[in-house]
Amino acid sequence: MNPSLINGTLIMLMVNIMVWYQVNLQFVNPWWKNHTGWLALVGFPISYLIIKGTNLLVRGLDGVLWPSRLITFGIGIVVFAVLTYMHTGEGINMKTIVSVTLAIILVLIQVMWK
Repeated sequence: MNPSLINGTLIMLMVNIMVWYQVNLQFVNPWWKNHTGWLALVGFPISYLIIKGTNLLVRGLDGVLWPSRLITFGIGIVVFAVLTYMHTGEGINMKTIVSVTLAIILVLIQVMWK
């Protein structure tokens, strides 16, 4: 598999994990609820990584933008479902299972279908 595609996917995985914590840590830990300014500071490195990850994905996908966006979307859905369940205990119901499955299928279509 293409190294740019792999590295871009890994960066976007890491970015989505960082974004989940940046946005939702205020609901998980009371200290962060009153210190959201610190969470906002993480925005610069996250933005930089999004630019780099998108660049790698687009290069790995022969210069096409749409697949990179859909891959990132699918990764985000899976990361959100897993981290939300882990940190808040919000159950994963059938609607969420179907949504996560569709997100995984979306990523696989974009990566595997030539």
